[in-house]
Amino acid sequence: MTSRITSTFAKLKERNEAALVAFITAGDPDIENTPALVAALGKAGADIIELGIPYSDPLADGPTVQASSQRALDRGVTPPMVLDIVRKARALSDVPLVLMTSYNLVLMYGLEKFAKDAVDAGADGAILTDLPPEEAGPWKTVADAAGIATVFLVAPTSTPERIKLITESSAGFVYCVSRTGVTGARHELPTDLVDLLKSIRSATDKPLCVGFGVSTPAHVAQIAGAADGAVIGSALVDFLHKNASDPDRDAKLTELVSGWKAGTKKQG
Repeated sequence: MTSRITSTFAKLKERNEAALVAFITAGDPDIENTPALVAALGKAGADIIELGIPYSDPLADGPTVQASSQRALDRGVTPPMVLDIVRKARALSDVPLVLMTSYNLVLMYGLEKFAKDAVDAGADGAILTDLPPEEAGPWKTVADAAGIATVFLVAPTSTPERIKLITESSAGFVYCVSRTGVTGARHELPTDLVDLLKSIRSATDKPLCVGFGVSTPAHVAQIAGAADGAVIGSALVDFLHKNASDPDRDAKLTELVSGWKAGTKKQG
């Protein structure tokens, strides 16, 4: 059976488009409306949605996503609650859903149980930000058996040998970190991003999605010229927080997301 992630990239390739990957934290701005928010993002143009399971010691998150995660934790969001959100979101939308969190949370939940419960809820993939591929054997075994695609991150500092290992271990797509440091919206993308993507592309034909610092339609268009997807996180999380009580939020969200999606149209 072809996964939702794989079929999404295949359809986008036919349309000569890159994927718009949107990250939100489950339970922020609120718990009850997160499933509807997922559906709204998909309807507005997000091709894949990363749903962050909040945890107290984020590794690569910048201040915006850290604050979002803390707000969700303060509301009492737990991994079982996030899986319930996935279940409710899946009833509203067929958009691919990738869970993003710390390996420690998954370990505490139980590897096999988490993989099974995630699939049963309707999740398609997982990004465990603090799990290197060298130590991922136990998780990959149960995830592959359950049908969860594990996405690994490639950093700009990765050696050719490490790039090969990471790309071989990744399923669904490869997450290419555009810059060293933490997440967060930036004005400009790194000047050496194209060279980084070329080095990763030489190691794999799997879809490459670029995140960290992506915040504008121009950024998305720049990435679409060299990769298969652009990940918007902090800029979206910041918008949702600042507009949480705005009665026109959904209309503004649709405009914002459709603007980013417009940037995914590849030239030529």
